[in-house]
Amino acid sequence: MTILNRLALAAAAIASLFAPLPLAARQAQTQAQHNQALPNQPAPLAPPAEAAPVTKAHPALWKVADSDTTIYLFGTIHLLPQGVDWFSGPLADAFASSSELVTEIPEYSDTETAMAVMKHAMLPPGQSLRAGMAPREKVKFNAAMRRLGLPESAFDRFRPWYAAVVMTTLPLQRQGYDLQNGVEAQLGARNAALNHPRTGLETLEYQLGLFDTLSPKVQKRYLSEVIDSLPSVDKEVRNMIAAWAKGDAAGLADLLNAEQDDPAMLKALLYDRNKAWAQWIKARLGKPGTVFIAVGAGHLGGKGSVQDELAKAGIAAARVQ
Repeated sequence: MTILNRLALAAAAIASLFAPLPLAARQAQTQAQHNQALPNQPAPLAPPAEAAPVTKAHPALWKVADSDTTIYLFGTIHLLPQGVDWFSGPLADAFASSSELVTEIPEYSDTETAMAVMKHAMLPPGQSLRAGMAPREKVKFNAAMRRLGLPESAFDRFRPWYAAVVMTTLPLQRQGYDLQNGVEAQLGARNAALNHPRTGLETLEYQLGLFDTLSPKVQKRYLSEVIDSLPSVDKEVRNMIAAWAKGDAAGLADLLNAEQDDPAMLKALLYDRNKAWAQWIKARLGKPGTVFIAVGAGHLGGKGSVQDELAKAGIAAARVQ
């Protein structure tokens, strides 16, 4: 799985994109249990081997502070299965002491999300996803759609990047991964119950634009790589969650950001954003208070992390869990 796929899974807040699934795809999901493999169709994807479930997690947490300001940095996983107990210990104490939650993007309504996704994800009138594929690419794509139990035409009106994101997500959802179990959803609910403000480091428009501005060639390569990775996506995500649960920030960064085969994309999707967020944190230290920042875990580990960028500015981030 390349950097683009890993970032779509866990380093960018692309969880917001999964809600506006095309109608044909949603209908196919409800009928998938009745589908039978036809003689000329490949067999459906076999479920991967079950790994030991994570029951108690101790994900990494850092703190940046001066005389009157404390900022916690927490790396998240956007989709989680049920039964992952991660909100305890120093992490829970840090959240309880904070008066503001900051995530990659602020909270949007389903309608706002759907409208933004349709704006950036749909092809111009007269264009079709499969019409832009070479014959071999179309055969590969159609076979993957049948394995997922979806109509081959479900994404015809959408850009390749959007098809790739949704195709990655569907197998995970069928394995029990859920946005409502994800860290942002859980923190957002707790924050709302406390009636504390929630702000975003970026906007949904900006995040969608990161994908929307990819060249057609890069988007098609991304989609092709996602299709190749479908049989192992659950195993990949399980490994990420296991590293996250142990607080292994370096190991998780390796899993998320390995195979750096597109330096330009790595710069746009990871490094540039880390630099901008570090500058936000530096500026926020000038205002008293306690803030809890929760961003994709890939941004808080490895070379070029937010902590690295803070260190360049003379700001130390101390590990507290």
